[in-house]
Amino acid sequence: MTNVKNGDWVFVHYTGRFEDGKVFDSSLNGSPLDFVVGEGGLIEGFEKGVMGMTKGEKKTIKLTPEEGYGPYDEKAVFDVPVSNFGEKPDLEKGMQIVVTPQDGNEFLATIADFNDETVKLDTNHPLAGKNLTFELEVVDIKDASERPQHSCGGCCGHCGGCH
Repeated sequence: MTNVKNGDWVFVHYTGRFEDGKVFDSSLNGSPLDFVVGEGGLIEGFEKGVMGMTKGEKKTIKLTPEEGYGPYDEKAVFDVPVSNFGEKPDLEKGMQIVVTPQDGNEFLATIADFNDETVKLDTNHPLAGKNLTFELEVVDIKDASERPQHSCGGCCGHCGGCH
């Protein structure tokens, strides 16, 4: 049997849970997640957890924030004037928005709170600071050279090859 190694194109079904057991994400009702190990497209702990597994093998891994989405950073939470959102903004606590600062480098933020004057934005990843458990099953292992090359020019996720 082949063991997953750096450079392999792997297909993994997973279920991600918080410490309390609540599921935050799963591939079980769809296609398995596919990625090339070592390309850096996934969190480090997930990739390390898959290393050495064989096709059909199942295992559970537990990740600290440092192995997952990083520690929660209070400095990544800040207030902006509500006027930045237009005349009558439709704001909702927990809503995720794309922020485009003057330098043009877009990033995702979550509305943590708001009032008539300010909006508190949290730019931490929603899973930052959390211990996570993943139940993994390796569905297939292929050589990365078998992975189709995509000519779409981007990684939007809609063409099925860039995750």
